[in-house]
Amino acid sequence: MGLTKAEIFTDEQNRMATMLKALAHPARIAILQQIISANACICGELVEELGLAQATISQHLKELKNAGIIQGTIEGVTVCYCIEPKVWERLKSDLAVFFASYNEPKSCC
Repeated sequence: MGLTKAEIFTDEQNRMATMLKALAHPARIAILQQIISANACICGELVEELGLAQATISQHLKELKNAGIIQGTIEGVTVCYCIEPKVWERLKSDLAVFFASYNEPKSCC
């Protein structure tokens, strides 16, 4: 499979693709749901809550952080994570516009 030619797509298309790729794993959805339901930064509770290995959770957190969806702060030897509010709102807005752009045709295949 070849590399995607990101330069032929708009910044918005590339940004949305990066975000959606980061979201496209059930463990990452579960992590985000835990962070959202806690309504606060989560530090070490994810291993107990999700039943995944610490290394697995760390890898998923890294992907979410690299996409900008979450942010982390270091507290001693612990890293705490929470939703990055500006990125979350932007993604929510972009997806709302994207889904609203579809108008069901009167007839289709």
